Amino acid sequence: MYLTILYTPFRALDIYNPFNICYTGDYMTTTPRLTKQPGTSEAAPSGLSGPMVLLMTALDTTWRAFVPTIGGTFLGIGIDHLFNIAPIATVVCLILGFGLSTLLIARQLMSVRRNK
Repeated sequence: MYLTILYTPFRALDIYNPFNICYTGDYMTTTPRLTKQPGTSEAAPSGLSGPMVLLMTALDTTWRAFVPTIGGTFLGIGIDHLFNIAPIATVVCLILGFGLSTLLIARQLMSVRRNK
């Protein structure tokens, strides 16, 4: 079943058919699903909507940016207190956490570019 909607604002509309809906083709044997138009993309294979995919991507990037950096800082503070070497381990673990964050985000961007 193909559904064609023709709307002409300049002509008088029919009371029973205001949008001039016309059914064409074989009514009972054709699929009511819309065909894919050129230039449009399909939904995500996971079945998630577009905004949900964007939210999940933002959350994925957020943990990659903050967890290694903050975790490295707390790990460095713990090592400093354990071995009594005040700022050395904190600075080293902070730099390592920042480097790990950079690496994780770079790998994420490469995987996104590879999937396109």
